[in-house]
Amino acid sequence: MDIKVLGTGCANCKNTLALIDQVAQAKSVAVTLSKVEDLRDIMGYGVMSTPGVVIEGKVVHAGGVPSRDKVEKWFTAA
Repeated sequence: MDIKVLGTGCANCKNTLALIDQVAQAKSVAVTLSKVEDLRDIMGYGVMSTPGVVIEGKVVHAGGVPSRDKVEKWFTAA
């Protein structure tokens, strides 16, 4: 599963990255987790508030750290 966290490096972006990694490990889901920090790339996804989360090319979250429940649902739905 390819997951990108969109953000310029703020605390919320780092917390989102860590949360996704923790949930993926807890659920034994193999993920490729990457960080997109370039503003042009972020805007290319149509995300105006960070952090944003993109799974398999689709924006699933933007603005604020997602809840743990929300992150778990992404892995359940996959």
